[in-house]
Amino acid sequence: MSSAMRKTTTTPRARRLAAAAVALGSCLALAVPAGTAGAAPADPVPTVFFGDSYTANFGITPVNNPDEPRGWCLQATENHPAAATGILADKGITLDVQSDVSCGGALIRHFWEKQELPFGFGTVPAQRDALKDDTQLVVGGMGGNTLGFTSILKQCSDKLRGDEGALLPGEPVDPDKPAGECRDFFASDNGKAWLKFQLDQVQFELEMMLEDMSIISPEADRVLVGYPRLVPEDTTKCLKAAPGQTELPFADIPKNALPILDQVQKRLNEVMKQAAERDIADFVDLYDQTGSNTACDGANRGIGGLLENSKFNLGQPIPWYAHPNEKGRDIQARHVAAKIETVLNR
Repeated sequence: MSSAMRKTTTTPRARRLAAAAVALGSCLALAVPAGTAGAAPADPVPTVFFGDSYTANFGITPVNNPDEPRGWCLQATENHPAAATGILADKGITLDVQSDVSCGGALIRHFWEKQELPFGFGTVPAQRDALKDDTQLVVGGMGGNTLGFTSILKQCSDKLRGDEGALLPGEPVDPDKPAGECRDFFASDNGKAWLKFQLDQVQFELEMMLEDMSIISPEADRVLVGYPRLVPEDTTKCLKAAPGQTELPFADIPKNALPILDQVQKRLNEVMKQAAERDIADFVDLYDQTGSNTACDGANRGIGGLLENSKFNLGQPIPWYAHPNEKGRDIQARHVAAKIETVLNR
């Protein structure tokens, strides 16, 4: 993007900042006293969910639209948007879900562009097409695929580079570097430069996406959902297989590389949070809420291990590839529902 284009895309944000400043200045005298909650909306709230496989909840079955090309988005019928909608309904808050267009494999640019589905099963439209003039709430998460997290996993794992990882898309960041040198690679100048470029791209595209939402649906509250934590602070927990499993949670990724994975994810979380703050959107910080439900937390894990069988089957079970399992889905749903309730009640 040219600097001129970047300047043009910041205009909606500037208008929103100005409007917020005017509103704040004019309403201070009428501020609600501390501790007073707003009333839940009386009417159903027109809502659109968007996102990638962590919103679609890849690996959980059954999936929506199984007889259509969109079925290859592998969007679970009971994904966390559906579960959060149910939680809110129990509290008397009704979401009128206009669409859930979350799709496995989605990059941030697929908010504007059509997405190619796997195995040549066609395309799905740009996710922005689901937004309407009357949409009042837009919720979801993207960024991990644009960052290239699967490429990072493949950089660190021989198994994911081989036949066992054939269904995991992407190539290693540097296929000439062996997986055993993963930590050293990401500590090198080349590894650092690659990661910085990817994170800068994620932030720029997220800000453009959030601004685009405000243009299409100017009355909508926007909620960006972060990713749950994958690697615990105590990585020795990752040296033991979960109950009923034979593979370690992160398969053959070297133990000394696990902190690198965690640092990358933490930086992604921070970039997402900054993008939301800059565009006056709300952020669900799942990373900080899921430290005891990582892939290495045994029976309490909310993340399926890299090579642990998920619920999805293509003639043989497909691994979770470090996506939320049902417990993780429920954790996502609770935090997303809580944030939506806060947003709609203010």
